[in-house]
Amino acid sequence: MRTPDLAASPWRRRAAVVVAGALPVLAFPEPGLWWFAYAALVPWMLLIRAAPTGRRAVYDGWLGGFAFMLAMHHWLLPNLHVFTFVIAGLLGALWAPWAWLVRRFLAGTPSSGRVAAALLVVPSGWLTIELVRSWQGLGGPWGLLGSSQWQVEPALRLASVGGVWLLSFLVVAVNVAVTVLVSVRRSRAPALAGLVAAALATSAVWLWSPRPDVRAEVRIAVVQPGVTDGPDNRFAREEALTRRLAGQDLDLIVWGESSVGHDLAERPDLSDRIAALARETDTNILVNVDARRSDRPGIYKSSVLVGPDGPTGDRYDKMRLVPFGEYIPMRSLLGWATSVGEAAGEDRRQGTAQVVFDSGKGLRIGPMVCFESAFPDMSRHLVRDGAELLLAQSATSTFQQSWAPEQHASLAALRAAETGRPMAHATLTGVSAVYGPDGERVGSRLGTDESTSAVYDVPLAGGTTWYVRFGDWPVHTALLVLLGWGAYEGVRAVRLRRRTGPPPPGAQPADRPSTSRTTRSHSS
Repeated sequence: MRTPDLAASPWRRRAAVVVAGALPVLAFPEPGLWWFAYAALVPWMLLIRAAPTGRRAVYDGWLGGFAFMLAMHHWLLPNLHVFTFVIAGLLGALWAPWAWLVRRFLAGTPSSGRVAAALLVVPSGWLTIELVRSWQGLGGPWGLLGSSQWQVEPALRLASVGGVWLLSFLVVAVNVAVTVLVSVRRSRAPALAGLVAAALATSAVWLWSPRPDVRAEVRIAVVQPGVTDGPDNRFAREEALTRRLAGQDLDLIVWGESSVGHDLAERPDLSDRIAALARETDTNILVNVDARRSDRPGIYKSSVLVGPDGPTGDRYDKMRLVPFGEYIPMRSLLGWATSVGEAAGEDRRQGTAQVVFDSGKGLRIGPMVCFESAFPDMSRHLVRDGAELLLAQSATSTFQQSWAPEQHASLAALRAAETGRPMAHATLTGVSAVYGPDGERVGSRLGTDESTSAVYDVPLAGGTTWYVRFGDWPVHTALLVLLGWGAYEGVRAVRLRRRTGPPPPGAQPADRPSTSRTTRSHSS
């Protein structure tokens, strides 16, 4: 198959790279075309492998990465404005070395050995990108490629073995194989072998990975007040919806993020009203306080458990804050961001440790706040500390009409499947949803147009998934693959130099073939 020649029109090529880089976002909610993820990278990789030079490939990697990040976070534009482009541009640079790898392995007519190596090295490079950008200071692991598979049962089973990282590796490996199949006829055999190997590995996991050991069932309720005007009206709506849950024989009631806008120690009237609701429903209530603390300086976002006698003393302060949304990195330099977007006027304070609560009826719960549900390690640590039910209290009302609420809710399915523990995603304005220990949805979800409460019968499971036991082993394996390949290339280069000696002065680097040679080698 002949790759389209776009070299004659640099702007056309740039536009093609931008479109190709943005395509993978269609696999995520809200479009939710999960199957498209297995071919979404192919146009981008075809353009990279056809790049006339390594420098051009690196540029294509950055430009495509910029487009992917911008498309993935486009719903931030009304709030961060120009910073959305700045952040996308910075993060896009992570794909530059990955693109160099793609061209290194797939350009021209790659041998069977190169294709086989590409099926390991190229996905490992992608996984390294996802690892780096998962750092909270860079925005966190939003839009990991594997998370597009949140509703696919075989993929959820794979997540229990290697987390979302294993899914990302598999998706990229399939894209590499498909790229070879459609572009290099002579190298189709190893690409087909790679696809067969992926299918066999997935089947083996399906047959032999441990299933959640369901032992009991609990009843929890999620209260979603919907869009309201101000914290006092929101509290009143939450109060009315909670009162309807009396007599439901519940084990826990969960309110969303920022469901209480005042410190309960400073407002004992609010504390008394929540305690009265706990007595009426005979159930402890997990609220989320977004307010200035009375016992220490600063504003915190905190999960607080309230019982019939008031706050129980169980409290979790959010640890991973949203850059620009909840704090401004290097505020002394970037503080002007508050004048061009809805960046935080005052930095929220960070908590120091995760906490597992006793709900009051013997249920061990592990709370997270907002985008902390995007971090696989947080839910894994909570389960290792004994959590039987994972909870995420969230608020996405700022992005109500965007893809963000759907994307956020979908992450709970992956966290449940990874850990073998059910997870509830409770929001102020939707989407709220509950998932069982295998990642399958429990009951109905609450959309962004609903103001209601819902009761869920949630299965509890014991046992330990491979991901909880062994952690992020796919990432560690990917790093070892890259190190091994780098060592091999280094030894190979030394041996070649010893045999041939240094190149003569004026010789053309191997990375910059002539136009005529490049044109012939990139077609088959």
